[in-house]
Amino acid sequence: MSWSLVFTENYEKRARLFLKRHPEVEKQYLKCLQLLEANPLHPSLRLHSLSGRLAGLHSVSINLSYRITFEFLIQDQDIILINVGDHDTVY
Repeated sequence: MSWSLVFTENYEKRARLFLKRHPEVEKQYLKCLQLLEANPLHPSLRLHSLSGRLAGLHSVSINLSYRITFEFLIQDQDIILINVGDHDTVY
């Protein structure tokens, strides 16, 4: 079962800025997106749901420092990407 990644205009802007600031993680970022699309439950992504003001969103790890937050639309098998950055930026 494959998922569809939905890149909103806001997310694309944040991702461009993130990759400009952190070009050294571009390969890890792209691999994370590929895994997320193929299998969001892959153990290396460390998928977890968020709570508090971000309740309803989920997060995966690009590496130990950087995360991607997103919304699952399970019915349509869409993953709407919300934010990318370090822990303090996305949470």
